[in-house]
Amino acid sequence: MPATGDELSSGPLVVIAVGGVACALPQAAVRALLPLPHLDAPPGLPAPLAGFLNLGGTAVPVVDLARLLGLPPGEPHPYRHLVLLHGNRALLVDRAADVLPPGQPIRPVEPGRSLNGLNTGVLEVGDDAVHLLDPTRLLLAEEAATLDDLARQARLRTARWAATPAP
Repeated sequence: MPATGDELSSGPLVVIAVGGVACALPQAAVRALLPLPHLDAPPGLPAPLAGFLNLGGTAVPVVDLARLLGLPPGEPHPYRHLVLLHGNRALLVDRAADVLPPGQPIRPVEPGRSLNGLNTGVLEVGDDAVHLLDPTRLLLAEEAATLDDLARQARLRTARWAATPAP
């Protein structure tokens, strides 16, 4: 179930590392955290699309969050993670680092200072600034439409390879 505006600022937060930057997503938007499995990455995908995760026969698009945000690659890490979001999309991140309890003090970001309103606030966690991301604003409308079309094509491709019962 997608997070509501209240859940963005009041519920638990999943802290992730992305291209050397600490970010957080509302836990209500996160379906699961997964170790990085093999991804199907046919040629010609847009740069931010890392590939597709085959999740029980469903092709789930995996967006490389660092590439999407224009961040440099993070420190090499042998155990990158996927953040599976509700709505059958996933984010490739350097790692999932922590879960913060509800009620964290969040400093809002000035309107217009964040592309598409993606960064909704900043939390101070120790000496680190953690950027709170609104997962419903990760993609612009055109990007979301392209991703949906590519996911549809991947699902069709997967279905063509599904075993059919013998007569």
